[in-house]
Amino acid sequence: MPPAATRTALTVLGTVGAVGAGAAIWGIGIERYLFTVRFHEVAVLPAGAAPIRVLHLSDAHMAPWQHRKQKWIAALAELQPDLVVNTGDNLGHAEGLRGLREAFDPLRGIPGVFVHGSNDHASPSPRNPLKYFTGPSKVKHTSEPLDTQALDDYLTDELGWLDLNNRVGALDAAGRRIAAFGVSDAHRGWDKPELLPGLLSELRSDESADLTIGVTHAPYRRVLAEFVDLGADAVFAGHTHGGQVRLPGFGALVANCDIPLKQARGLSTWTHGGRTVPLNVSAGLGHSIYAPVRFACRPEASLLTLVPGA
Repeated sequence: MPPAATRTALTVLGTVGAVGAGAAIWGIGIERYLFTVRFHEVAVLPAGAAPIRVLHLSDAHMAPWQHRKQKWIAALAELQPDLVVNTGDNLGHAEGLRGLREAFDPLRGIPGVFVHGSNDHASPSPRNPLKYFTGPSKVKHTSEPLDTQALDDYLTDELGWLDLNNRVGALDAAGRRIAAFGVSDAHRGWDKPELLPGLLSELRSDESADLTIGVTHAPYRRVLAEFVDLGADAVFAGHTHGGQVRLPGFGALVANCDIPLKQARGLSTWTHGGRTVPLNVSAGLGHSIYAPVRFACRPEASLLTLVPGA
């Protein structure tokens, strides 16, 4: 019989191995299918205004065989949102648009806006997850190009959503006029915030709005500061996956951008230049097909009810 110290060490190793195996089974086989809706109330509207229900979707990373995810997203139409905000990374496979049609078609006719993440342009590729602890992931040039134009045609022509990739626009939702602006994926350096002030000035000279929103895929600090300075009343972002793997009691371990980890998921605020605005960072609906895991971080959509401020 081995000595007591050896038996203790073997017991500890066995326990650690069992816990690790259980966590892997949970994260890979169970939690990544536990889709949830996060509900928030945000006081940003003028006094006396009727509420606006905003459905925030992000990071679907859709593959055609992900039928459970498609059905769950499709059922979100039952929440009767007034506005859909889509913060990118919709595609996760070359045939991902087939799955997106199943998921998003029930939202047809609801006003919406969208921006791109990098996975709306290029398919995912295998990566070492440990590298995320060294900082935001680097650009890879070996990924297969995706049909971004087909995605945009579907979102704009069929669903009627506004393309906000380094653009501005206005739309009506719940009887209110909403001005919106956004940037393309800041994680890849595709954001061009220098274009927005002039475009917003033209928009505001033509019409007034009851609300202004800023939309970005990756919530880098420079983008959030620019959005606050441009007069956004609320900001929407995705990209972080909420950390994707979180430690209970601690939170996200990584965010894949420079936002503080405590703000990598959920509703918070961002302050710059004396202004403070609500910021919602979605933990997203999916994951790369090469990293099929969620732990202490369920896939999610957000329903934010905008109400009058104090």
